[in-house]
Formats: sequence, structure tokens, C-alpha cells
Amino acid sequence: MVRAGRLRWRSTVGWSDSACPLPEAALVVDSFLASEGGVRDLAEHEDRFRRGCRVLDLPVAGLDGFLAAARAELPPRGRWFPRFEAHADGALVFWVREAPAQGREVRLWNPQAPDPRRHPTVKGPDLALLADLRKQAAEWDADDALLTGAGGVVLEASHSALLWWRGEGLEVPDPALPLLPSVTARRLLRMARAGSVPVTARRCRPDELAGTEVWTVNALHGIRPVVGWRCGGPSLAEPDRARLERFRAHLALPGAPARHRPCR
Repeated sequence: MVRAGRLRWRSTVGWSDSACPLPEAALVVDSFLASEGGVRDLAEHEDRFRRGCRVLDLPVAGLDGFLAAARAELPPRGRWFPRFEAHADGALVFWVREAPAQGREVRLWNPQAPDPRRHPTVKGPDLALLADLRKQAAEWDADDALLTGAGGVVLEASHSALLWWRGEGLEVPDPALPLLPSVTARRLLRMARAGSVPVTARRCRPDELAGTEVWTVNALHGIRPVVGWRCGGPSLAEPDRARLERFRAHLALPGAPARHRPCR
């Protein structure tokens, strides 16, 4: 039986009946798509979660036991979007929640303001800021917000990594920039390099993306090409559909829908 909902872990007793802290109070989180019992790169999501707890020096106890127990709770059927949580007091929570619908494409809003995150390389402490940015993006009829750093350099979207194609070459933001390590982007880069696709790390402003094919990528939606901008952005190339579907196939999980729900 699937135990959906929020499960609290105690290293001495396992799953506990104690009340879970509010999800908004989580300091480190990690989410991933689970479909028909399959998960992409779960060990990498676990490692990113461990790293976040170390960076913020959270007093978590029994972290490896928690992650092993969470694996055992993964539902064998259906589509889910589970989340690991670590809280300031050391509480560990596994949130088993149904997966939202997947998008097929995305429109980006450019706030034309510096990235507001305080901990850009850790997933969790800035979730409220990022949720507010996505809410503002929706007011501009966009699906996500672009994050830019010093000098207007492109970093990522508020809930996705960014990749772009310049001709037959794949480009990524310079890894020395303040970026959240993306598990999905790493998988796609491995696929590209295995196929002898040139991969280049760059620092560029939004206007320098003109004529490229831009992708947003994350664990839930996989790959979504950027099909429009709000509040300023360059003209982009139409997606190369054959290439796009080839890379999407590399992210497929058991039971994944043949067609995804289009975004607005």
C-alpha cells in the first residue's frame, strides 16, 4: 500500500507518528520524478541532498538510513513527485506526492534584475523567493523566470537549468557561475558527449542567445524548449524536433505518457 503524504524519520525508530514540520520551513530539499517504480539518477538526487545538508551544516542524524528507508517507500505504480526535506532542527521528512502534469514547452519572463538567491548552489533555502518569481512570471503570462547574474549573465530559470544549441553544438552556463547543480542537465550532457556533440561552457547575456535553440530542463518536465519571452528577450531558433525527441527519449521512464500536456 502506498503511504502518500509526509513521513517523518527518526534514526532510532524509523518512520514516526510525530507531526511533520511545515513544508515551507524546509531548508534543504530534493525532488524527482517516479513513474511505475522507475526513477532517473536517484543516487545523484540523494548526493545533492546530502551535499546541501553539509553546506548548511544541518544537524541531521541518520541521513543514510533515512534515504534508504525513503527508497523503500517509493510507490511501485503511478506517477509521483517525491521530495526529501531537511529542516533547521534536523528533522528529516519524505513527502510522497502525486506528480503534476508535465509541460511540453515554456515561456520565460525576464525580470531584468539580479538573481535574488542567497544560496544558489543549494536547493531549498531560496524556494520561497523562487516561488514568488514564478508567481510574478505567471502575471506576465509566462511559465518560469530567467535568473541572471553580474553583468546580466544568464544563469538558469527559477525552477530549471538552461541549455542552448548554437548550430550543432550544445552550450551551457559556465560551471564557475553560482548555479544549482542539475541532475537532469548532467544526464543530457553525458548523452551529448557520448554522441560526440561539442559541448561548450559560456558566459552570455540574454541578447547573445539570439538565433539559438534554448531548453529548460528539470526532473519533473524533462526538456521544454523556450518558445517565447515576456518583458524582453531575443528571437530564438525553432526547435529541431528530431533532436529534441531523441534527447527526450533518453529521459523516458516506465509508464511515461506518450504525449505531454502543452503549457499555455
